[in-house]
Amino acid sequence: MKEKKLVGIKTRMSFTNNKTFELWRSFMPRLKEIPKRIGSELYSLEIYYDEFFKSFHPANEFEKWAAVEVKNFESVPAEMQSLVVPNGVYAVFIYKGPASEGVKAYNFIFQNWLPNSNYLLDNRPHFAVMEEKYRPNDPSSEEEIWIPVQSK
Repeated sequence: MKEKKLVGIKTRMSFTNNKTFELWRSFMPRLKEIPKRIGSELYSLEIYYDEFFKSFHPANEFEKWAAVEVKNFESVPAEMQSLVVPNGVYAVFIYKGPASEGVKAYNFIFQNWLPNSNYLLDNRPHFAVMEEKYRPNDPSSEEEIWIPVQSK
């Protein structure tokens, strides 16, 4: 993947103190304020701190973003931030199903696919790309899950 420029809103949370709904509820009404968007995709992005996966606990905090891709950072709306996602290799998975069951896809990726692959987890942002096929409560919903990897 080539470098991406994103603009959005971020918050700190954990899996036990999940604020995803509130984050997106605050972001979506302001979406039209963001100029120079690239495409209509929405990015749900996580930045996990260095030791997050080495000593995993559901209460460990991470940074969560609700964002869109932009051409440049010339006009970032007030109370929003910019983020550059660096280029690198990602494993991309298509998840089909309601958002409430997405944890099953992540369990498969981290417990089955990754340990049996030729890759290690890389320390870059993780994200999901939601396009027109994404409908959170619909069993036919579809999104892409992007996991940063590097060769073993």
